[in-house]
Amino acid sequence: MSALGSIEPETGSGARTTTSVPTTADGVALWKIATASRALDVNSRYAYVLWCRDFAATSIVARLDDRVVGFVTGYLRPERPDTLFVWQVAVDEAARGRRAAATMLDDLVARVGVPYLETTVTDDNAASLAMVSGLAERTGAPMERTALFGPAELGAEHDPEFLYRIG
Repeated sequence: MSALGSIEPETGSGARTTTSVPTTADGVALWKIATASRALDVNSRYAYVLWCRDFAATSIVARLDDRVVGFVTGYLRPERPDTLFVWQVAVDEAARGRRAAATMLDDLVARVGVPYLETTVTDDNAASLAMVSGLAERTGAPMERTALFGPAELGAEHDPEFLYRIG
């Protein structure tokens, strides 16, 4: 396992959290973290395993010792290969409050090395809004917000998704 970055340890704990490229063996752990988040649109176990195979180069996991405690899944947009689209971000309760999401995002952006990042966020997701704004602030890059998908695409039971573009 190649560590790309490290996440601040909890006070008094000797545990160290690192980031790395996901493998197919991590797929079920991603599914479990997504399910436990109660905030993400959860996909099948199979989808997360495939994601770890086909999009490992544009995704990242955080590990506490050897256990996956967070992930960011992303891909390069086919019609805009200079843009990393971040699809899902989740952190297990064991790693919350340790800057895990910000560290994974920073490490992934540095590794992928494209000038633009896009993601969608609903207005009620304060944690994701703070994470996206924080990335723009840390990188000094401009951030744009536009409506992307609403009830016509997602149905009335899903909150509208706004596109955030940084770079």
